[in-house]
Amino acid sequence: MINHDRLERLRAEMRAHNINGLALVPGPNMEYMSHIHSHLSERPIVLFLPLEDEPSIVIPNLEAMKADAAGIPLDRIHGWSDDEGYMNAFMQAAQQLKLSNYNLGVEALHMRVLELNILQKCAPGMKTSHAEPVLSALRLIKDAEEIAAMERAIDVAQKAMEQLLPEIKIGQTEKEIAARLTQLLMDGGADSIAFGPIVSAGPNGASPHAVPTERPLQEGDLLIIDWGCYVDGYPSDITRTFAVGDIDEEAKRIYNAVKIANEQGKLASGPNSSGQDVDRASREVIEEAGYGEFFIHRTGHGLGLEVHEPPFMMEGNEVIMDPGNVITVEPGIYLPGKNGVRIEDDVVITEDGYRSMTTFPRELITVG
Repeated sequence: MINHDRLERLRAEMRAHNINGLALVPGPNMEYMSHIHSHLSERPIVLFLPLEDEPSIVIPNLEAMKADAAGIPLDRIHGWSDDEGYMNAFMQAAQQLKLSNYNLGVEALHMRVLELNILQKCAPGMKTSHAEPVLSALRLIKDAEEIAAMERAIDVAQKAMEQLLPEIKIGQTEKEIAARLTQLLMDGGADSIAFGPIVSAGPNGASPHAVPTERPLQEGDLLIIDWGCYVDGYPSDITRTFAVGDIDEEAKRIYNAVKIANEQGKLASGPNSSGQDVDRASREVIEEAGYGEFFIHRTGHGLGLEVHEPPFMMEGNEVIMDPGNVITVEPGIYLPGKNGVRIEDDVVITEDGYRSMTTFPRELITVG
C-alpha cells in the first residue's frame, strides 16, 4: 500500500523545494513510498506522486495488479500491453496530471534517459528538478521497523562469516571463498546478497573495491572480506580483515591503526556530529600512524534501502546527524603491491550517541 504517512511528509518536502510532484521509477524510492516491487527493464514504469492530487502510475498490464494492491485508484492506473506500446499510457497520465505545468522531481541517480525522454515528449513545457534532496530528507531517519530489518540482515551476515572462517585454507582462491560465503548467506536466511562479496588478499587487498580472482591465499596475506545481504528489504554491509597464517610486522601495524581508527570514528558519531567529524576522527589516527596517504576513500556512508546512500562520512559534509540515521564506519589502509586493511561497522545514531549494530570481533583473527 501507498504509505500515507510518508506521502504527507514527502509533500511537505516538495512544498519546501517548490516541486509540483515526483516521478519514481522501479527501485528503492518506489518501494519506500508504495511497496511496489518491480525491476527496470525494457518495459518502463513510472509512479507519479503529485503534490495536490492522488498518486498515478504508468505500468504494463502484466504488473498492474501491484498498483491496485498499493491502493492507487483504478482511473489513475494507466496500463499498457506489449502490442499497443506505452506511449498512449504516458500521454494519458501526462494529460490527467497536467504535467506540462509541472516542476517535476525526477531521480537523477535512477531514472534513465528512456523515461525522461518519454516524459519530455508527452509534457512539452514541463520542467524537471533533481528529486534527491526531497527523497533523502525523507529517508535519512530510519524507523524502528527499518532498523530491525537491518539488524536481521546483520545477524544473517555475521553468522555466515562465523561458519566460513573455519573453512578458509591457504591455497583457496578468492573466488572460491566468495562463492562459499554467498551460499552461506542464502542458506542462512538472506533474501539476496547486498553486493558481490569483496574477497581480496595480499596485493589485491590494496584495491578497495577489488573483484575476487583466481589468486590463491598465501601465507602472510591480509585477507579483506566485505560482505552483506538483504533481509526484508534492508541490507547489512560489513568488512573484516584476517591474517592468513603468520604476517609481518607492518601488516600488524596497519591492522592496529585501522582498528583504532574504526573505534575513534564510531566514538565521534552521534546526534551532535557531522559526517566530516567522523571522517576526521578516523583519518587522524591513520595519519598519525604515518599512513595517511594510503587511506584513499571516505570513512563511510549511509545505509538503508540502498547500500550506499546519504549521509556520507567525508570531509565537507557538515550536516549534523539525527537519531535514526544509520551509517557505516569503515576506515582503511591500502599499500600498493603489498596488502590492505579495512574494518567496517554498521552504526545507528541514538539520542545520546551511537550503537554499533555489528558485533563481529574486531581483534585480528588468523585463518588458514
